[in-house]
Amino acid sequence: MSTKEKIFEYIKENSPTSSRDISAIYNLSRQAINKHIRQLIQEELIVKKGFARSTVYCIASKDNKPEQKKQFKKTYALSGLEEDVVYSEMAIVLNVDKAVSSNVSEIIQYAFTEILNNAIDHSLSDKCSIEATIDQYSFNFCVRDFGIGVFYTIFDKFNLSDENAAIGELIKGKTTTMQERHSGEGIFFTSKAADKMLFRSHKIRLLFDNPQKDIFVEEVRYIKGTEARFNISRRSKKRLARLFAQYAPEEFDFRFEKTRAMVKLFYRNYISRSEAKRLLIGLDKFQEITLDFKDVKSIGQGFTDEIFRVFQKTHPEIVIKTENLSPVIAPMISHIVDN
Repeated sequence: MSTKEKIFEYIKENSPTSSRDISAIYNLSRQAINKHIRQLIQEELIVKKGFARSTVYCIASKDNKPEQKKQFKKTYALSGLEEDVVYSEMAIVLNVDKAVSSNVSEIIQYAFTEILNNAIDHSLSDKCSIEATIDQYSFNFCVRDFGIGVFYTIFDKFNLSDENAAIGELIKGKTTTMQERHSGEGIFFTSKAADKMLFRSHKIRLLFDNPQKDIFVEEVRYIKGTEARFNISRRSKKRLARLFAQYAPEEFDFRFEKTRAMVKLFYRNYISRSEAKRLLIGLDKFQEITLDFKDVKSIGQGFTDEIFRVFQKTHPEIVIKTENLSPVIAPMISHIVDN
């Protein structure tokens, strides 16, 4: 019998019960218990009652019915569409303000209107479909257009080598194909506010997984246009003000002057100066840069010198920080910096 099956049988025999009781019986962490409980709830085998420390779980029955997932689904013509009007319509149907905490409601409104506005202004699509759901755990929305594609738009505007090169420009922030109307900050902050944020366009799937503090890119089946999916816990502790303060702090007059780049999204092994230059495009717009070297296996002297000596000498006002340096990479950077 699997752990999930054991937990289900225990709840069946001891309903109602808490995750604390289950953890004590099976000597498992609360995190491990909650993973199985969540699956049982999603399969509608058990139901959740109460909140926070008073939460208990019962077997689903006629008297204990699972909370119904609320759903909003509609297709809109993009010409003349106003994102705030669509948000209000969706929020009323799903009763967003009552279903989530106030800080999450603020994040949802910000993220939804930013993503829909991008479809309206950039996609060149005639229409888009909107789906939004609230279940017992989270709020999710999907904006799907049928236009030219988010990565292709950046690739074409900035004459990049291919659509994959557009990924790096997208996640740095301040990259926009309409400087007269957009700052380029919307997708950056939306991706940070989400628990998970996914962009899929043509053959590229880009996932921001904030609980894991990671970003993943993979090649998938071709689709026309762009699909943007946003997920956040109904009881998330995130706050927009804190997020803005992290990347647009008081010492920079509350301007968006801090960013981070996942180096692995470009290559796994960095050797040449040209690869460093590719990574650095657009980063001269910021005052503080964090380069995250997670999963990068090696770097060459030319690559390292271009960033930590040449670029730094050209831009002495910019602070460059590093994270997740492997034992192979750290000495190479230290050698360049020390000399």
